[in-house]
Amino acid sequence: MHTRIASLATLLTAAGLAASTATGTALAAGSTGSTATPATPTTPTTALAKSTTTSTTTPTTPTSTTPTTPTSTTPAPPAKASVRLYVRDAFLLHGGAVTVAGRALELQGIVTPYVSGQSVTVRSFAGSHLVKSDLLRLKPSANGRFGTFTERVTSSRTGILRVRVRHAPTLEQQGFFDQRAVAVLGTGAGFGSRGSFVALIQQRLNARHVYVPQTGVYDQQTGLALDAYHRLLGWGVSQSLGGATVRALLDGRGTFVVRHPRDGKHVEGNLGRQLLAEINGSKVYRIYPISSGKPSTPTVLGHFRVYRRTPGYLPDGMYFSSFFYGGYAIHGYNPAPDYAASHGCMRLPIIDAISVYNWLNFGDVVDVYQ
Repeated sequence: MHTRIASLATLLTAAGLAASTATGTALAAGSTGSTATPATPTTPTTALAKSTTTSTTTPTTPTSTTPTTPTSTTPAPPAKASVRLYVRDAFLLHGGAVTVAGRALELQGIVTPYVSGQSVTVRSFAGSHLVKSDLLRLKPSANGRFGTFTERVTSSRTGILRVRVRHAPTLEQQGFFDQRAVAVLGTGAGFGSRGSFVALIQQRLNARHVYVPQTGVYDQQTGLALDAYHRLLGWGVSQSLGGATVRALLDGRGTFVVRHPRDGKHVEGNLGRQLLAEINGSKVYRIYPISSGKPSTPTVLGHFRVYRRTPGYLPDGMYFSSFFYGGYAIHGYNPAPDYAASHGCMRLPIIDAISVYNWLNFGDVVDVYQ
């Protein structure tokens, strides 16, 4: 009995040891740190090896890519703009710009800064009447810092001409508005006329250095000044104010050519034009009409100096006289016609004589030529 029990215990012990050994072998096969080689069949070992290899491989973690959010760009604000307007071919009279009916004006505009693709609307009105309307593209300046535009407009109507410039605001440039006003004058005038047109004619005669007091009245001296201006142009003699004379004056035509600029302060008598000019060096001061010696008593030619001066009247009717050679003088006289008629002197109209006398002095040069 005891023997059988012992045999059974032995068998149980052997069986438990075998199970324990099998379990240990399986754990060892799953342990990377074990160096024992399990006594197991080839096939299970291969399977365990494959499983071990798979279990120890570190899976690749996918890279998380964050979607790129588009950058929000705030549009640039429209550029501020300033405009300057200039009117060419108009004249400043009594503090305002003036022109005459039928004469073209040129309006020039400068817009700062220059922005590509911008335009301005230019509209011209004579009273409430629309004279002209244009859409003008701005052109860049040479350095690209400002834009320019040019408009030409002509009004046949008298009154106030208003030129208005407008730029509608865009995404690139702010809007702006400006305007210029020009008084358009009528051109009809004759002796006794007065007003802005006559004042403009007197101003323009003075600009050509023709002597005329700025009275605003078409008086005797205005007629004499127009006569001198016609001689200056080589148009003969006339005290009338026609359209051709108005255009020539406003265009700035007519220049007295100085022959002796090195003579300093002097006068020149141009007998071919029947004109006397007061001159400083090469600068003409004032121009007067004269009547020189008739063919039988011609005026002496050459280079002289004033040696005697006599104010007032002389017995023979000479008025405010400046003598430059013997009995030859520059003086006032009545008549002083618009042709050579004197006894050799250079006659001035009585009304002009004091002006020339006050400008000349002893020793001043008198140059006389044809």
